[in-house]
Amino acid sequence: MTKEEALLEYCIRLGDDSLILGHRLSEWCGHGPILEEDIAMTNIALDLVGQSRTLLTYAGEVEGKGRGEDDLAYMRSEREFKNALLTEQPNGHFGDTMARQFYFSAYYYFFLQELVNSKDETLAAFAEKSLKEVTYHLRHSSEWVIRLGDGTEESHQKIQESLENLWRYTGELFMTDEVSDMLAKEGIGVDLTQVKQKWDERVKQVLEQATLTLPEGTWMAEGGRKGVHTEHLGYILSDLQYLQRSYPGLKW
Repeated sequence: MTKEEALLEYCIRLGDDSLILGHRLSEWCGHGPILEEDIAMTNIALDLVGQSRTLLTYAGEVEGKGRGEDDLAYMRSEREFKNALLTEQPNGHFGDTMARQFYFSAYYYFFLQELVNSKDETLAAFAEKSLKEVTYHLRHSSEWVIRLGDGTEESHQKIQESLENLWRYTGELFMTDEVSDMLAKEGIGVDLTQVKQKWDERVKQVLEQATLTLPEGTWMAEGGRKGVHTEHLGYILSDLQYLQRSYPGLKW
């Protein structure tokens, strides 16, 4: 694998994470438990989709085959998507969504803190801009985990179950392979062991404040980075890609 091939794969993974999670959050639009939260989740979704646009545009430039952000978002098959399995999990109830967002935002916050030092100027600039947005995403989801965990008996039970059910998908965020190892060695990518250590500390801190128990499961699901997904991604893409596949090249 060449450095250019690794960079392309890296950008697609990051872009797909943001695109799929952003689409998931957008499904809450008009259905939030309160108006302020409806707006908050929609704004986070917009941030994520915007981040995805930057990454997929850059991926197309690195590839050099004339594909743009729309081609990569709308015209790839399920097996060509490389998002982490966590991002495609269903919204469920509000606690499920906040637990998923908390796990991902904590990871992405520390990931971007490292990526700002990338030797790749485009990735470094992207990280610097996106870190401001993800700082809010992490604060928002952390506050809700604490509020639900230290709230009523019912809210405590539900958010605890949400955290435990989604725990199995967190390990994949930190799994390394040839792509991540090569780019980390080149000073382009991120050392995921450093991110994992900081993520562990933040998650433990927030759950303690929320009077919640840190999940103990050791088995971790994987496959998303290799294009092997849960059944949920297919349904997401059927919505996300329908218009462009029905009317290829449509502009508005």
